[in-house]
This record gives sequence, C-alpha cells and structure tokens, in this order.
Amino acid sequence: MTQYLPMILLGVLLNAAAQLALKAGMNRIGHFDFALANALPIGWQVGTNPFVALGLVCYVVSVGVWLLVLSRVEVSLAYPMLSIGYVVNALIAWWFMGEALTATKIAGIATICFGVWLLARA
Repeated sequence: MTQYLPMILLGVLLNAAAQLALKAGMNRIGHFDFALANALPIGWQVGTNPFVALGLVCYVVSVGVWLLVLSRVEVSLAYPMLSIGYVVNALIAWWFMGEALTATKIAGIATICFGVWLLARA
C-alpha cells in the first residue's frame, strides 16, 4: 500500500481542494434563499463563478485518481484515508478563511491522524 500512498494523497488533496474552491466561490456569491425566483440569477452566478468551476474540475480529476486507487488498493484501506481531507480542510479553512479551530476540532484532527497512521501501518 505504501507504494500507492502518493496516489491516495493526490486523490484526497484534490477532493479537499474541490471543497475549498467551492466554499470560496460560494463566499463570493453570498447567502441566498432557495426560491424559484432565484433559480436563474443564482444559478448563473454559481455556473459562471471561477472558483466553483475550479472546484468541480478538482472533483472530476479526483474521481479519476480515486478510480485508479481503487483498482490497486483494498477499499477497506483506501477509503479511510479520505479522512485526511478533513484534516486538510480544517487547517486550510482556519488559516485562509478565518474559521475557528477549537480544542474539540484539534482533538478530532489528532484522532483522525492517529487512525490514519494505524491504517497506513496495516
């Protein structure tokens, strides 16, 4: 499995980048109400937002990478590695987006890191 770790990390990081890009795009659009009257104007803003487009591209590429991973690694080992994305997203959201990084979140991140370390050793 260690030989496939770079591919796994690439898939995870692309997935995390997709989430962060989508969040950045929606931050620029702002809050909106789900209403039929908003479907076209908000849909246009979402569809033409470069961050949203980047996020979707990252998702598509991450799915391709993940299919390669699944063709080589047992899903019981590969799938838990996706939790690394939670760690990456929490840290980047704290660093660049000013989101709170509480003691509870830090404890969760430490737990995830320990679990991934255990799985990677298996």
